Amino acid sequence: MEEEADTYNPRTVEEVFRDFKSRRTALIKALTIDVEEFFKQCDPEKENLCLYGFPTEEWEVNLPVEEVPPEIPEPTLGINFARDGLDKQEWLSLVAAHSDAWILSVAFYFGARVGFDRADRKRLFTMINDLPTIFEVVTGMGKTPASNHSSNKSKSNSKKSSESKPKNSKATQSKDKDGEEQGGDVPCGACGESYDDGFWICCDICEKWFHGKCVKITPARAEHIKQYKCPSCSNKRARQ
Repeated sequence: MEEEADTYNPRTVEEVFRDFKSRRTALIKALTIDVEEFFKQCDPEKENLCLYGFPTEEWEVNLPVEEVPPEIPEPTLGINFARDGLDKQEWLSLVAAHSDAWILSVAFYFGARVGFDRADRKRLFTMINDLPTIFEVVTGMGKTPASNHSSNKSKSNSKKSSESKPKNSKATQSKDKDGEEQGGDVPCGACGESYDDGFWICCDICEKWFHGKCVKITPARAEHIKQYKCPSCSNKRARQ
């Protein structure tokens, strides 16, 4: 963490946004794809722990830095203490909300240090605000494909090819039962990103869509899956 602060210094709006996206990807990965490992590392018997996301898209649970004040804003301290006192999903949602606050503070810290003016700050916030929050991805409160694409599901709905993936809302619209148009911007259940002209797959349990690359499923492998369960649903079934 100290080495990152010494060697990493984004200076333009695009560089700060790229830093934001990379940290966000890392944190979403910890709270969804790698959730069991993250849960284990947040032992309440340990000292105050923080969840860090890095520009390398890697995450880490560790003690806070000893430097006062720190080089960049620090994540929320002591996330491990509440782990066993809350429902697991409620705890993950709480960590997600604090993670959103942290990466936003880091982004605007970089902007302040460089000297972004009002226009740059507005542009940075607009770029950030176009992405679903970590909280929305973890809780499923963002738009999901269940409402827009459920009519397309069939007996073989687990084998979603690139032709059946969710598309950008500007290109397609779906109708609800009352005939009203609904938006089609569907975020990936793992990374939260929307449009991606690649392979997608839908979980048969929670009906969320995922980039194949995010859940490590290829089109060839999907052809042999009778019922696809995303990492989150697989973990839930394992605990039951």
